[in-house]
Amino acid sequence: MLKSMTGFGAGKAENADFKVRVEIKAVNQRYLEQNFHMGAALNAMEPALRAEVARHAARGKLDIYIDYVDRRALGCEIHVNAGLAQAYQNALNEISDSLHMARPDDAVAIAGYPDVLQVERTGDLQAMEPLLLTALREALEGLDAMRCREGAHIEQDFAQRLETLKGDVAALRELAPKIVDAYRARLEKTLSALIGDKVDETRLIEETALYADKVNFTEEVVRLDSHFAQFGSLIRESQEPVGRKLDFLIQEMNRETNTIGSKANAAEAAQIVVAMKSEIEKLREQVQNIE
Repeated sequence: MLKSMTGFGAGKAENADFKVRVEIKAVNQRYLEQNFHMGAALNAMEPALRAEVARHAARGKLDIYIDYVDRRALGCEIHVNAGLAQAYQNALNEISDSLHMARPDDAVAIAGYPDVLQVERTGDLQAMEPLLLTALREALEGLDAMRCREGAHIEQDFAQRLETLKGDVAALRELAPKIVDAYRARLEKTLSALIGDKVDETRLIEETALYADKVNFTEEVVRLDSHFAQFGSLIRESQEPVGRKLDFLIQEMNRETNTIGSKANAAEAAQIVVAMKSEIEKLREQVQNIE
């Protein structure tokens, strides 16, 4: 089953001590990128969270937002940065002397400046990790379900475009002998106009055979059939991320189609090749959404 790389999932969990909510937003990315948006107090849990995400996603840019409430009745410790407070006091005294203003000796005012007082809650958040992982798994399951639904729509689009491409290849295969016949007719007409009825049939056959070999794109058509079969098999049967494999197959399809375009010296074939390249480009654009 195909999975899109875009989606959203949310999960929550709570007990008597903690309440946790996790939201995940995912967009396209060539590799797996995890960005956690959470308080620094949870940094110790990040390795476990990353490992859990990696079990559910192989590609994509994931932004993971974590909010929590600590319900425990815990104390607080307040630390004074005395050196910083003294630096503020010195700076204020310098301003006072410079501007001939009263000195600001109010301790409350100085305590209000950034980082003079540092509040630290006593209590370890490690006990919250199992609850946080539960909420994360719920969010990942929701994300996975959305990615699967989007992947199913993309799979239908792929199947329709593959059928279109198969029809184009069938048309090219049917057109191949007509290209050679048209060349023989043009050559015979040109020679007849130049030398009348003395056209050398053997030479005409030889020239036609050389031309047929030059414009022969049977190999490319056979390889395209193989690429289409592999592509169809991957989107229907694969149980693992296939985006990179599909991207490689599309590059090969494009290469074979370009070769056919350079070989098939006919306006009708050129029109088919242009249509094929357009379909292949649409496949390539959609593959960028696949995990």
